[in-house]
Amino acid sequence: MRLLLVEDDIKLADSLEKEFIRKGFAVDIAYNGVDGEFMGDEEDYDLIILDLGLPQRPGLEVLANWRHKDNKVPVIILTARDAWHERIDGFKAGADDYLGKPFHIEELSMRVQALLRRTHDMAGQLSLQCDTIKLDEENQQLYLEDSSTPIELTGTEFRLLRYFMLNPGKILSKTRLIEHIYDQDFDRDSNLIEVYIRRIRDKVGKERIVTRRRQGYVFLETLE
Repeated sequence: MRLLLVEDDIKLADSLEKEFIRKGFAVDIAYNGVDGEFMGDEEDYDLIILDLGLPQRPGLEVLANWRHKDNKVPVIILTARDAWHERIDGFKAGADDYLGKPFHIEELSMRVQALLRRTHDMAGQLSLQCDTIKLDEENQQLYLEDSSTPIELTGTEFRLLRYFMLNPGKILSKTRLIEHIYDQDFDRDSNLIEVYIRRIRDKVGKERIVTRRRQGYVFLETLE
């Protein structure tokens, strides 16, 4: 999953970037409102964390501009402005969630996971689960059926399987998969993505991920 963090506090931005990378996210950072708005329009992010007190263009204006252009990317506002009427302004501008500073990174992480599940029609799930497959996002482990024995995943396997499970039944092109699980400097012509899909098939069953020639891959939520 690819996140955009729009935050002018460099120390905080670096800390959040490290934490979300550790949790299996690809993270891009913008340090001002102008760059943040442009990146949010140009890239297909899964979620954006947006500060309000930004240089060059305030966060509320950035958010309002996205919504005016029908950019429906999920947005969590992260700000020191925590008065109730400022929260109302944020929600009116189109925010999906709001977290005041100071905060615990773990709370932000849980809000991100909850919002992503809600966006993908999986609200209320305590873990990411499709059919007999359960993904432990905290420990980045896979469970099959009722087995209590975890199957270990590499970082890339975890990121790829999580994206598949959040988008069951959809045709996902190689380009889209790369954009959502790797950093921007990844070689998009690399064949590594096929290697990792093959590894995931070995763990969840070859029939679970269907290849659509010249289109991409489909993760089947249920098997007939």
